[in-house]
Amino acid sequence: MINKKWAALAAAAALALSLAGCGGSARPASKQAQSGPVKETMKPFDVRQVVASDNTKGRTIMWEMPSANEESLEYREQGGSTIYTVATSQKNLKGNKGIKDGTIYTAVLENLEKGKAYEYRTREGNEVSTWYPLKTDDGKSFKAIVTSDSQSSDYSDWKKLFANATKANEDAAFFIALGDLVDNGDDEYQWQTWMEDVEPAISQIPVAPALGNHEAYSLDWKNHMPDRFLTHFSLPGNGDEKMQNHYYSFDWGNVHFAVLDTSLTEEGEWLPDLFEKQKAWLEKDLKGTKQKWKVVLMHKDPLQYGFADENRPHREEGFSEEGKAFMPIFDANGVDLVISAHLHTYRDRGRIYDFQRSDRGPVYVIDGLSGNVRYPGLWKRHALDEYVAPQPETDNYSVLEASDDRLVLTGYLPDGTKLHETVVQK
Repeated sequence: MINKKWAALAAAAALALSLAGCGGSARPASKQAQSGPVKETMKPFDVRQVVASDNTKGRTIMWEMPSANEESLEYREQGGSTIYTVATSQKNLKGNKGIKDGTIYTAVLENLEKGKAYEYRTREGNEVSTWYPLKTDDGKSFKAIVTSDSQSSDYSDWKKLFANATKANEDAAFFIALGDLVDNGDDEYQWQTWMEDVEPAISQIPVAPALGNHEAYSLDWKNHMPDRFLTHFSLPGNGDEKMQNHYYSFDWGNVHFAVLDTSLTEEGEWLPDLFEKQKAWLEKDLKGTKQKWKVVLMHKDPLQYGFADENRPHREEGFSEEGKAFMPIFDANGVDLVISAHLHTYRDRGRIYDFQRSDRGPVYVIDGLSGNVRYPGLWKRHALDEYVAPQPETDNYSVLEASDDRLVLTGYLPDGTKLHETVVQK
């Protein structure tokens, strides 16, 4: 299916040489588009919205084509007559696993108006795509879909789960992908499958992805820089060009989200200072926000679990290296909620402060899994677990609802059956 998609598009244009992205260069301001007749015959694929740092006025739009041409993005107020255009940056996408080379286009929208409905389309010459909807953050209460570990054997379960989640939550403002989006981060076929499975939602609402350890594996399952993740998502800046797209933060409503890269084990050969730089950034980032709520999104879980499987090596429960590195920063900077993944189990651990049960500190929830790579009965119950999903576990998704007075994270089975509700108040 995906190969056919690429082949049809590739037949329309020859592949070009790699073009460098815009990097840190100044982005051109939007300007009114040229008038004149157009043909709605352009067929971009993997059209996606990505969160901006401030979503009341910004958004990143990305799409893919088989060739490198001078393409642009056009947008307007929903149903409006005045159309504006934004130039794009380009990156070469190296294919493998039956996927041909191509080009990823990125357009950054800025200076939009808070809480307003827009629509956008791609353009090449006088050919344009269909219009896609876009709505900026209105600063009020919102709902977000949370997924984790969508890595799969064939992604069919993931596709069904995500379709069910979006159908049941048509008012979701964006969705979160908590790492291990794909099983092998260097397999382009899996990336194309994942992108296809989240259509059309990802063209209509933005994604906030976190980098997982499986994004940092090569085709022969060795540690590897997560190059394809870094190419597929253009994320808000963190002030460090070397660490761009690894970790970032963004605001939505009255919530500040900090999204971490926890794959030091996998990336350490190339980024030995990943955690040290990230800790310094995180401290500054959390101190600098004026949002009421602070939420951290991270792939690897802060807690360490013992194995229930007797064939596995003994491991004491406690806290992971990721937890030891970042939990003191969460404590010191008033983080309200930490949502993690990685262990393929859904558990609510309540409030933890200074590495122990407390009536203060962040609430910690591990979100389970949204794909079909399951580990039934693998983990013991941790002393800090307050809720454990019924065993053996199936896949699940969650919904985060944020208002002035509380955060509510609710886990659901694929058919919409409620698992558990976590409420955070202050």
